[in-house]
Amino acid sequence: MKSFFLLVAVVAVVVAGCQNGGIGKKVSLKTSIDSTSYALGVLLAQQHKMGLENTPGGKDLDIDIMTSAFHSVLKGDSASISFEKANEIVSAYFQGAQGKIAQKNLEEGNAFLEKNKANAGVKVTPSGLQYEVIKEGTGKMPNDSDMVKVHYHGTLIDGKVFDSSVDRGEPAEFPVNGVIPGWTEALQMMPVGSKWKIYLPASLAYGERAPQEIGPNKVLIFEVELLEIVKK
Repeated sequence: MKSFFLLVAVVAVVVAGCQNGGIGKKVSLKTSIDSTSYALGVLLAQQHKMGLENTPGGKDLDIDIMTSAFHSVLKGDSASISFEKANEIVSAYFQGAQGKIAQKNLEEGNAFLEKNKANAGVKVTPSGLQYEVIKEGTGKMPNDSDMVKVHYHGTLIDGKVFDSSVDRGEPAEFPVNGVIPGWTEALQMMPVGSKWKIYLPASLAYGERAPQEIGPNKVLIFEVELLEIVKK
């Protein structure tokens, strides 16, 4: 969270520069310091423009208040909140915002899975893993110590693709026990040559600590084709 606090500070610098330089006003760049100052503002803005927009709760912040506080501290004026207290407030706010998103995703995912399990051909394991067989293979089933080669195509419940070896045109190799729990479970039930569609609840995927491109507590859907058990 400290890294995000620094991001907020950087964005505040950029906004402060815009306000004091005057949005819509011509900026005079007479010296190298002027030009470097302006160029630094451009670079910082380019690097961090999307930071707040891509972080839960970031869009709701009051940019004017944030800028005012940063500008006061930068000038050496006294601040209403200490640095330590500011860290606590920022951390609590964004953790809370993240928690709300995680809860919303969990509820949406559970509703999807509840409906999906009633579809023809969908089977459910005791762990909550859902799967349907697209093609049944006839080879050996791997165990958790095996290395496997697979093709896969991963999407969210809205159809967004987040990862796909199929799109890359190159199968992936990894240990059965080195992936998310839903994969480890499913692979050990798949004979080589099989192609399944698996639906992973958040508890069998990444949970709240998911990559940003996925999001916390998301249900993941994969089409998985088990090509072979790689010889050691």
